[in-house]
Amino acid sequence: MNKIITILVVLFSIQGVLAATPVEPPPPTPPPPGLPIDGGLVVLFLLALVSGYYLSKKYISTKKGSI
Repeated sequence: MNKIITILVVLFSIQGVLAATPVEPPPPTPPPPGLPIDGGLVVLFLLALVSGYYLSKKYISTKKGSI
């Protein structure tokens, strides 16, 4: 008798889980407004190279001692 009750409880539990209605996912949200991160990355890199070259040349030309 105990086995029959256990089997019935398990079957009714599984039936309750399988009969549940699935929850629909929320609609996708639009991306936040703003500028892209990589918009001026190439220009920034070139400016860094030019300023680094200029500053290194300025430092070397004003250096009084030899290497």
